[in-house]
Amino acid sequence: MGTGGPAEEQELPFPPAPIEEMLRLFVKAGRAHQLYLPNNPVYKGAIDAVRAAFAPIWRETDEFAVTFTENEIRWHGRPVLTEPSKAADSLPWTFFKDGVREVTFTLGFEQDELVRLFDILQRVRKALPDEDDLLTLLWQADFTNLRYRYVDLGAEPSASLDEGAGSVAGTSPDGVRAAAQEPAAESNAVVNMQDFDATLYFLDEKELDYLKEEIEREYQGDLRQNVTAMLFDIYEAQSVPAVRDEVSEIIEQLMLQFLAGGELRTVASLLAESQVVVRRAVDITPEQIERMGRLPERLSAPEPLGQLLQALDEAADLPPQNELTELFEQLRPAALGTIFARLSRLQNENIRGLVAQAAERLASANTGELIALIGSTDRTVAGEAVRRAGAMRAAAAVAPMARVLVDGDVELRQLAVHALTTIGSAGALQALERCIEDDDREVRVAAVRTLGGKAYKGVAQRVEAVVKGRALRGADLTERMAFFEAHGALCGDGGVPHLDGILNSKGMFGKREDPELRACAAIALGRVGTQSARASLQRATAEKDVVVRNAVNRALRGVTGGGGGSA
Repeated sequence: MGTGGPAEEQELPFPPAPIEEMLRLFVKAGRAHQLYLPNNPVYKGAIDAVRAAFAPIWRETDEFAVTFTENEIRWHGRPVLTEPSKAADSLPWTFFKDGVREVTFTLGFEQDELVRLFDILQRVRKALPDEDDLLTLLWQADFTNLRYRYVDLGAEPSASLDEGAGSVAGTSPDGVRAAAQEPAAESNAVVNMQDFDATLYFLDEKELDYLKEEIEREYQGDLRQNVTAMLFDIYEAQSVPAVRDEVSEIIEQLMLQFLAGGELRTVASLLAESQVVVRRAVDITPEQIERMGRLPERLSAPEPLGQLLQALDEAADLPPQNELTELFEQLRPAALGTIFARLSRLQNENIRGLVAQAAERLASANTGELIALIGSTDRTVAGEAVRRAGAMRAAAAVAPMARVLVDGDVELRQLAVHALTTIGSAGALQALERCIEDDDREVRVAAVRTLGGKAYKGVAQRVEAVVKGRALRGADLTERMAFFEAHGALCGDGGVPHLDGILNSKGMFGKREDPELRACAAIALGRVGTQSARASLQRATAEKDVVVRNAVNRALRGVTGGGGGSA
């Protein structure tokens, strides 16, 4: 049964070193649980370490119990962890203040229930006064390998402790709290505030209201921004290098903690103020300017920026848009890769729009970084970089895109073809030449349409070889049409005899070519647009096959209009 003071030291069943080491790692893992996401390597390492620390204990026993005082955790009456009394993050005080006096761990606790306990401790440390306390949360969690003993803080100190599920003789936690709020029995040991109502110096009602308002205002204020403001004031006022180095280190750590806690408004304020301080501080050295100015780069690193974007995407209430815009404007070129990797996965449309704007700004101002990302091993990053470079018509991106056309997967090659089409420079068209023989149909069709539409003569022989070869005969109508149109745009009068042969000639026994192939030849003749091409089309105007006849008529209309035909 737990008590308010230290227990008598007892004979130890085994040396306390494994218990002490486990508790040390437990505290460290608790901090990591507060600061990092579950997929963070630091978080995973801390959790794995505390789990491993239970193994030496289980070699000695299947269960062990520790008791809590205000600033100590004790095992068999001996302190195994000591922390500052009543500190906000003190592990002993967190249990003690809510009445928990003893916790028993049994074999297997660390596997499935350790992280649940960390979740509860984090909620308790952040809880408002009217939210659930530790005792209620432990009862709700219904642990299998953890038992606890507690005292009823609203009852006499000698009240018995109930072990097991965490409720008093069938009473729910709500009932425990209700009982704690009932007026205590009057006794000489209890101070009754009503005894002071009539004293000479007791506060009147107006003064009490004032005090309540001031207390509420103090609790509602943003302590984090006050702390950072004081740190920056110290930085400005104290020119001693050691002081400024220490403040810089504290501010760097605070920024990461604020990010992990989702305090985005505070992060934006911190970054903005850091740049002001650099300009305003007296006797500031180049090294100090560089370190303080590097804070936005810390935010732009993959890990903190990834946590920031995930927190924003999952947040129920977002900071004002202008504050988010200011925060994203602090990002540096190194952020582009992380933004590209996460942009398509963001579910919140408002956040996606703001992040896209930040990506556009960074890409426009840092073309070199954008082009480097085209060669990224992350397919999502490379694809987004290709799209952005194409939209910007970045001529410098042609060379890395040409490498993508050789080494990239199908989707990347398709993206590169569309981007090169948008760029439309001579180098881009030259890079597209090889694509007409690509293994993927979409790549071939997109490339040949672009080259034909641009009348790029450099690919005329390749297109002619495909049109005259046998491979195209097994292609679908869309691909056939694309190649024939490109051929018509590039071949001139020299290609008319071959096209005329497909459209009008008869083979052995009077058999003609496939109707779809003849229709493609008619469209190509319309793109040639010369007198000989028109004459060839005129000879087919009486064609009985409706597909061929319609294609011929469309081609003739194109020739008459002087603009060439199209399917």
